[in-house]
Amino acid sequence: MSMSSLVSCNHFVLHRLPTTATAMAIMRSSTFCPHQFNFRPTTPSFYPSPTTMRFSISAQSQGIPFPSILVIVPIQFILLCFQSLRRRHGIDLTVWNRTKSKCDSLISLGAKYKSSPEEVAASCDVTFAMLADPQSALDVACGKHGAANGMGPGKGYVDVSTVDGDTSKLISGNIKSTGALFLEAPVSGSKKPAEDGTLIFLTAGDRNLYETVSPLLDIMGKSKFYLGDVGNGAAMKLVVNMIMGSMMASFSEGLLLSEKVGLDPNVLVEVISQGAISAPMYSTKGPSMIQSLYPTAFPLKHQQKDLRLALGLAESVSQPIPIAAAANELYKVAKSHGFSDQDFSAVIEALKSKYQNSENQ
Repeated sequence: MSMSSLVSCNHFVLHRLPTTATAMAIMRSSTFCPHQFNFRPTTPSFYPSPTTMRFSISAQSQGIPFPSILVIVPIQFILLCFQSLRRRHGIDLTVWNRTKSKCDSLISLGAKYKSSPEEVAASCDVTFAMLADPQSALDVACGKHGAANGMGPGKGYVDVSTVDGDTSKLISGNIKSTGALFLEAPVSGSKKPAEDGTLIFLTAGDRNLYETVSPLLDIMGKSKFYLGDVGNGAAMKLVVNMIMGSMMASFSEGLLLSEKVGLDPNVLVEVISQGAISAPMYSTKGPSMIQSLYPTAFPLKHQQKDLRLALGLAESVSQPIPIAAAANELYKVAKSHGFSDQDFSAVIEALKSKYQNSENQ
């Protein structure tokens, strides 16, 4: 496909890498026209260069080309996005993983298999990356055959990973040393928001890149915030997840206490849902927690990782966060008893007598 045929198109691609599975995905469509964007790139260098793998979004109202974009995602996340976007917009997908068999479910849906972070990033103008932890984010961005090797002037890197500010700044430095732009954009939201396009983006870094990718953030999410310098997005995400983790630990205590004193925990969930402390998280997860079922939306190991990073952030500014520190210990107990890959609501298991007794022996 020549560039002349893409003059009025936006180009967008998705992918993410977990610690155990390196996955890249690119979505491509020449007919997807969900919005008529009133959008004008702020920097001419972001006009697209020739690329063979891209997802297109019409910008016919302006007749302005939009950069090709790559996103790095875990296989499970790609599957959700692919199924949803293919159903809604007929998008094609190209994937890569260190273990090709982990892409089989996507390939069976029509995805094509491609090569490495470096090679894919080199073919795109903007790369989105979402990794499970700081080390994975560094490896994918800056390691051997990492995305940075495919970056350069006129390109941009958007890191959607939840990492600490120092890691984000290190990745930013490596990306910007190539002449490319950098934006951190961790998301608030898990499986269902990702599938429904209702994520919340917490961005910081190059404002020009933020303006360039904003129409795409609007498609993947329900809201976005620009927070200034690199590190601010990472800090905001850690504070949000610190609160969430502490809330879930306290909710777990309430469910177990209500049952111990003879109350129906299901009624407790209903009472909470009608009061000032109502939260969708309680209504959604409460019934399953009562049945000791924890279908994974946000893995417990990731919630504990975020609490650990939040504790480090608090330490760096001498801010006490004793409630979050106590919650972190509960998540560590739940991890030690095999609940790492289950939903973070499985933290309730750390409070059950059989586990408390084993910890005290």
